[in-house]
Formats: sequence, structure tokens, C-alpha cells
Amino acid sequence: MSIVHEIAEKAKKASYFLSGIKTGVKNQVLKNISIALIENSHEIINANKKDCAAAKGNISESLLDRLTLNTERIKSISGSILEVVSLNDPVGEVIFGYDLPNGLTLKNIRVPFGVIGMIFEARPNVTVDSAVLCLKAGSAVILRGSSSALNTNLKIVEIMRKCLKDSDFPEDLIQLIPTASREDALELMSLRQYIDVLIPRGGKGLIESVVRNSKIPVIETGIGNCHIYIDSKFSLSEKQVIDIVVNAKTQRPSVCNAAEKLLIHRAALESTGKAVIDALRKENVKIKGCPSVMKLYSDIEEATEEDWYEEYLDLKMAVKVVENTKEAVEHINKYGSMHSDSIITSDYENAMYFTSNVDSSTVYVNASTRFTDGGQFGMGAEIGISTQKLHFRGPMGLRQITTNKFIVYGSGQIRE
Repeated sequence: MSIVHEIAEKAKKASYFLSGIKTGVKNQVLKNISIALIENSHEIINANKKDCAAAKGNISESLLDRLTLNTERIKSISGSILEVVSLNDPVGEVIFGYDLPNGLTLKNIRVPFGVIGMIFEARPNVTVDSAVLCLKAGSAVILRGSSSALNTNLKIVEIMRKCLKDSDFPEDLIQLIPTASREDALELMSLRQYIDVLIPRGGKGLIESVVRNSKIPVIETGIGNCHIYIDSKFSLSEKQVIDIVVNAKTQRPSVCNAAEKLLIHRAALESTGKAVIDALRKENVKIKGCPSVMKLYSDIEEATEEDWYEEYLDLKMAVKVVENTKEAVEHINKYGSMHSDSIITSDYENAMYFTSNVDSSTVYVNASTRFTDGGQFGMGAEIGISTQKLHFRGPMGLRQITTNKFIVYGSGQIRE
């Protein structure tokens, strides 16, 4: 039996343990993990330094930033666990219920998935977020991170598994595939008899590979080719418009909810539009533009067809002039990734048209796209941001990584 097959089999067996565990007991284990990560932060950082040293020069600076851990980031990760502790346990929650004319009583309740497989890239915080969310939601988790974070992930999982063991929980509720080989990942995707759902989190290539190869149902956490559209009319000040766009692009350009594209109504181009572009350039954002934008700036490159599809994850932004809200929506629906898109407007009809017709998981009016995040939405840590239409869209927090089942109470009824 291969190591991956063995891990999956152990995870399935361990998952049954959680069915009878009360919320308070799960929360105590999570608190222990939070404390242990702080207490062992030096070991985690030492392991992380090995990963960063090996990755430097082989991955982009933005990805290296995602990979890097320090004391403050570990404290933040530890704090996010306590946020999960504070959340209501969704397991057992009654979604709806009613009595039938024949006397049967129906209840539809939230239940764990069972075993959740996570395939993700670079960010070690995902290792912790995934494990603690799955644990509280009543599921075992199998983690498969990238080769660039292998030493870090091994150390983090070792610490979490010790906490499980010390609390008399099965260690195999949290497991890591200890290699980064493609063959092991493909095998993981084939083990439908053990794994109930697979969640890929990373770049376009990773997600497409999992969707294409998996025999297990997949929840896609998509890339973030996010847009901001500046309409011809808005009540915000020019400074507020600038602040929204600059925040969405530069506050943390390496994450999926950073804005990658700016659409500007032609009537706003030479006033607020130009002021926004100038502000972005002052923040060292490389601008690529359509012909109308290029007429204002002699030193920028023309945006290609490929640019409109690309998630830069960097200080780059493509800018296009549009004639109306309808054209902006059509552009977003063609090139966007169904993640997060925003309109800046004071026109109620345009706002309603934009929010109704942009086919994305999260649509904003007069705000930065950077809020599409489990923590920012008051949901605690997230396992990813789903851009597909099943089983959920948007940030996948604790409640969103459960499924449901019917419980039917009878008193001897038979079907005629």
C-alpha cells in the first residue's frame, strides 16, 4: 500500500471519531494548537528559513512573501485559530424542518463532510487554517502543500498532531502528504472511497489540474482577476476614489482579492481617471493600457488580449476605457475570474445593473475588493474563496465546509 493510500485510509477511520465530540472539547484542542504554535515558533521559523532559502530566486517575490513566516505572522495565525474557537459550531445546526401531513417530522441538519483533501501552494498559514477549520467542522483533513513550503508544513503538522495526541484525539485527523511529487498528488485525487471532497487553493494551473484530474468532487477556490469600474457619476470625493483603487491594488498585491484591472468610463478618464492612474504610478504600479489610456501616457505599454485574462499578483494593472456600465459588465464577465469586482458610482440604476449582472462571487459598490476574506466578513479563518456555483460561492468559512442530511422521525408510517 502506498503512503498516500495509507494516509487516506487512516483519515477515513479517524473521521468517525469526531461524530460524537462536543464543541467545547473541539475548542479546547484548537486552543492547545494556538498555544503550541506560539511556543514552538522558533522551530517553525527555522524550518521556514530552509524553505525560503531554497525558494529564493526560483519563485517570484510576491510568492516568496506568501511563503515567509516570522514571529508576528505566527502570532497572527495563532490568533486566527482563536477566532475559529469563538465561532458557533455548525455541526448539528437545524437548517430547516417541518411536519408532513402523514405525521412524519423532517429536519435538515448540518453534518461534517467526513474527509477533506486540501491541495495548495506556498502559504503555510493555509496549513493551519485548513486543519483547524476542518477539525471544528467535524472532518479529518489531508494536506498536500507545495514543495517550496514542505519543511515548514512538516513542522507545523507535527506540532498540531502532537496536540491531538496529547488530547486523546486521533493524530490522523490531521495529515500531510510528506512529498511534493505529482504522482502522489494524482493518487490523492483518485481515492474517492476515502476522501469526500477536494479543495484546491492556488494558481490557475494548480486549480485546472485538480479539476481535470480529480475523481473526487472538487470545490474550486479560483484565481482573482478582480476589477474596479469607475462610473461617470459618483458622490465620493476624488481622494476617496483614489484611495479605493490604490488600496485594492497595492495594500497586498500578492493576494487573490487584489484588483488587477481598472475600467474607467470615458467621461471620467481625463479627470478622476487620470488622477487615479497617476496615484497608482506613484506607488510603482506598472500600468498597461488600452489605446485611449496610451494617448494620455507615452511611456506605457499596450495591454494585450492575454493581459485582460491574467492575474498579476504583482504591482501591475491593466486599464481600459469603456463607454458605459453595460460594456464594463460585459468585459468583466468575459475576462474576469468570478471572484470580486467593484463599481464606484452614485447612479442607483448603474449600481443595481452592475451588482445584478456581474457574475462573480462577491460584488462591491464604492469599496475596495480587498474585503473578500473570511476574517473581514466576520466568518473567521477561511479555507479558500470559492468562485464556482456549487457547493458555495465566496469565502469558505466554518459553516461552508459542512454538508447536510435529512433526519426523519416517524411513528410507524408506511408508504401506500
